[in-house]
Amino acid sequence: MLSVRSRLSSLSKRTFATAAKEASKPADKKFKVVVVGGGPGGLSVSSTVSKLLGKGEVAVVEPSSKHYYQPLWTYVGGGLKDFSESQKPMASVMPNDAEWIQDSVTSFNPENNTVELSDGQVVGYEYLVVAAGIQINWDAVKGLKEALGKDGVTSNYDVNSVQKTYQFLQEFKGGNAIFTFPATPLKCPGAPTKITFLGEEVFRLTGVRDKTNVIYNTSAAKIFGVDHYGKVLQKLADERDIAVNFQHELIEIDGNNHTAVFRNNVNQELKSYEYNFIHVAPPQGPPKFIKESPLADAAGWVDVNKDTLRHNKYKNVFALGDCSSLPTSKTAAAITGQSGVLKTNLIADIKGNKIEQSVYDGYTSCPLIVGRDQLILAEFSGYTGQPLETFPVDQRGISKVSQFINKEVIPPLYWSGLLNGVWTGPTPVRNLFNPLRPKRD
Repeated sequence: MLSVRSRLSSLSKRTFATAAKEASKPADKKFKVVVVGGGPGGLSVSSTVSKLLGKGEVAVVEPSSKHYYQPLWTYVGGGLKDFSESQKPMASVMPNDAEWIQDSVTSFNPENNTVELSDGQVVGYEYLVVAAGIQINWDAVKGLKEALGKDGVTSNYDVNSVQKTYQFLQEFKGGNAIFTFPATPLKCPGAPTKITFLGEEVFRLTGVRDKTNVIYNTSAAKIFGVDHYGKVLQKLADERDIAVNFQHELIEIDGNNHTAVFRNNVNQELKSYEYNFIHVAPPQGPPKFIKESPLADAAGWVDVNKDTLRHNKYKNVFALGDCSSLPTSKTAAAITGQSGVLKTNLIADIKGNKIEQSVYDGYTSCPLIVGRDQLILAEFSGYTGQPLETFPVDQRGISKVSQFINKEVIPPLYWSGLLNGVWTGPTPVRNLFNPLRPKRD
């Protein structure tokens, strides 16, 4: 017995020693700042910081060869923009002064200030910025992965399927057209509602609206999380005869029989719907390599202070965007404001300056497209639920001007402003208009 215990003890010690050795593996490369993610958050931060520090000081870890402006995909799915306008080679948007490491992060070791990549390389940092986006969990809905892109099953959240959405809408001849919203956090939470309204309009334009049931099944308790805009959106859905079913979560798609199964999350009852068209907003969550890391909170997001975007435990680690724990809507608009705050606080650290920390107010925006030339420009704080509108008008009104701004002005601002680190949100414009702003009801 003693011999067995001795061997187990020895094995245990060797195992822990091996784990400790692997955990403290020396860095193959070191940088002042390592940014994980080549999306809008990562590129905005790395553009500004690499210009400040010069070549060889900032690395961006990003495996993808293409960069997508995903807010445009609602317009692509609605037949209002070409898919090609939403993509550029990653090399063309990567900051000139940053080193692009085209690989994936597999683990974080914040105690030793390193990240490990899929090829086994270890990269060291003095400061870490995590902007790795969100993970789409297609397998969370039974049958969805197999059915997607076929026989009227589509999603604007998929790079291939979004290019089929408008085709499916045009080919639709009547019956049930179903649109869904998941029971998880998701990027651009207004997107499922937008394509519902655009789809309903397509059915009117193609002459099949009178033989179509437009159904919006949402896992949420209301059509939009902020009542200031949600009440207007619900009234519009009622006027356009869109059936909105709350607390209805999609759990299965049977592509062979054209049926979708929903669970009522109030009473747990299951209900099957036949569909002739279905647009699915898939369940989403934190990337696995973050969820399983020391950086994650209990829900799996990077655990940062909601004001300063600094990690609550590791003070040389920051995060922004969809992978962060910030309790606001996960949108590109939110990233604009977050990037400005993060960069101010990070650069002060790098320079050794003691400053009053910059604070993020929760700003986000959901440009609610409700027609080809119609948009409700929802801007608000995800922290308070109160409007943070840019223009001195009531932005709850349907506006052609707002649609033009979102469709034609914001995309160039994204490519040339946000990704280059010079656009950090509309706060200066809002402040300029404040003297003209009417009192709210």
